[in-house]
Amino acid sequence: METTVASFLDPVKGFGLTFATMFRQKTTEQYPEEVKATAPRYHGRHVLNRHPDGLEKCIGCELCAWACPADAIYVEGADNTEDKRFSPGERYAAIYQINYLRCIFCGLCIEACPTRSLTMTNEYELADDSRQDLIFTKDQLLAPLLPGMEQPPHPMRLGDTDTDYYVGVANRASAVPGNDEVEGRLAGGPGHNDPLREES
Repeated sequence: METTVASFLDPVKGFGLTFATMFRQKTTEQYPEEVKATAPRYHGRHVLNRHPDGLEKCIGCELCAWACPADAIYVEGADNTEDKRFSPGERYAAIYQINYLRCIFCGLCIEACPTRSLTMTNEYELADDSRQDLIFTKDQLLAPLLPGMEQPPHPMRLGDTDTDYYVGVANRASAVPGNDEVEGRLAGGPGHNDPLREES
């Protein structure tokens, strides 16, 4: 008898949950008319950052590609020359691509980056009806030039070696805006901070 009653009440309990949910406050968001703000550390579209003088932070080491579990990143490095310099180091990324059809936005790539070149923004509107358009190239990923930055290729403005960019003059300028030691070496004035947030 108890088994019969239990078997009868089980569906009632299930439908009761359904009906109770029907009368709760709706959580539907009016997207895209109303865009909801993301969390500050949201993992969105990637960006390749620049140094304050405009040189690229990416040194073409390919560590991000090795760290990617989805094999979504392709990097092909090339050598800098004194006549054609894109980054402070010996090498730069001649080709840089991220396939957003594969990317799972896990953030392992930015953890692997030794120069903090690759970071993630809060942008998440990446839907497209073309597979080819979802493979972002270096030109699409590079941060825009800010006032005081110079379009590469050009010589190093913040020091004589790449070390100056990471532990020397460039870091002191970022920590102390208006530092005369570096202001005079920049082509167009200030611009010490990265164009987009550094945090992942």
